[in-house]
Amino acid sequence: MSNEGKWELRLYIAGQTPNSVLALRNITKYCEQHLEGKYIIEVIDLLKNPQLAEGDQIFAIPTLVRKVPVPLRKIIGDLSNEEKVLVGLNIRPINS
Repeated sequence: MSNEGKWELRLYIAGQTPNSVLALRNITKYCEQHLEGKYIIEVIDLLKNPQLAEGDQIFAIPTLVRKVPVPLRKIIGDLSNEEKVLVGLNIRPINS
């Protein structure tokens, strides 16, 4: 499959905190349900690479950044509110 139509998401975390683990679990679940096979999640641990926070202007963690499709969008928190995450990322449910 080409990158056309692929969603590129970047999740910024700081180690394996409960919120970071939950955020990764939640976004992975939503992507499997709504973007099956059409997404990439890049996890960036700011404890290992703190300089990477500057590029996407990360001020809180966990933060999810949608790089593609543009425009760039950010969601802060553990991503436990599925509806808020889907609306924030502008993901259309498959069955709609």
